[in-house]
Amino acid sequence: MFGIGMPELLIILVIILIIFGAGKLPEIGGAIGKGIKNFKKATNEQDELDVSPDPNKKIEPK
Repeated sequence: MFGIGMPELLIILVIILIIFGAGKLPEIGGAIGKGIKNFKKATNEQDELDVSPDPNKKIEPK
């Protein structure tokens, strides 16, 4: 698709490992996973905002 093969992916992973370190990678992966999960949840849910008038509420004239 983009011409990214196994050698390119390995180079990218090594660069990420050097930048963030081995200790931070699980935290980064978890944060990315939670972000993707929340994004999918938000796109699949209906809007929860209900703007229809309440039939039980009485409006008193001034």
